[in-house]
Amino acid sequence: MSKLTFEPTSNKVGCYIYTDLKVVKKDQINEIKNLLNKYGVLFFKNQSLNPEEYVNFSSNFGSSAEYPMLKPHKDFKDIYVIERKKTDTGKSFGEGPHTDSSYLKNPPRYTFLQAIDVPKVGEGNTLFYNQFLAYEALPKDIKEKIENLKGIFSSQGKIAKTRELRMADHGTSGTREIKSEHKLVQSIDGRKTIYCSPGHVIGIANLNSEQEELINFLSSHQIKKNFSYSFGWKKGDIALWSNRSMLHAATAFNGNRKMFRITIQ
Repeated sequence: MSKLTFEPTSNKVGCYIYTDLKVVKKDQINEIKNLLNKYGVLFFKNQSLNPEEYVNFSSNFGSSAEYPMLKPHKDFKDIYVIERKKTDTGKSFGEGPHTDSSYLKNPPRYTFLQAIDVPKVGEGNTLFYNQFLAYEALPKDIKEKIENLKGIFSSQGKIAKTRELRMADHGTSGTREIKSEHKLVQSIDGRKTIYCSPGHVIGIANLNSEQEELINFLSSHQIKKNFSYSFGWKKGDIALWSNRSMLHAATAFNGNRKMFRITIQ
């Protein structure tokens, strides 16, 4: 068995894994899955996977999920191109804490993001917020309140505004609202996590007067500094995260950036 070398971030929000994904072994894939369940987001630096190798690596984690808002890469149907140009104005795609496609009945479990072209180090970082840690820090009365509640998630939530530029370039013709309900508390390997995407949640089922207050409380709590980590990209880097236990957000920047995204069911 070939053991992986890995190092959690200083605040245990995520974990760096030091291996060449071109030659990763089956037993190492299993270890990667265990680390993903434990930390929620994994960072692989200094990679050089071509699109086919990238798709093959992602297939170890499940089948690819369709993203209903954008057209896939012209040559690789599992890859979606997330691109910002120097001349673009407005917010970056995904700028604002969220979990991917939470408005779907079966949201993707994992997201892979690969850096193809990035601005200089320190610009265009992605923020990650660990929802295991966020749940653990909730007051007892809030844990009890949300245990059996379901959030109402919409594709027209407040983060929808950040898709406009991308949809102009790569969008599908579908603009209808997609809505779904999911439990606000999820469990992975016996550990509980908050599943509430601030960019998509528009209400809480079977809760009337306290809906807005509870959503605002959770949205603020989920992104506290001690649950967060800012990941700086270099070309070739890959991040892999669980959408059940991690929020993420793009950060504002000016410049050119191209990323390849794969979501896994």
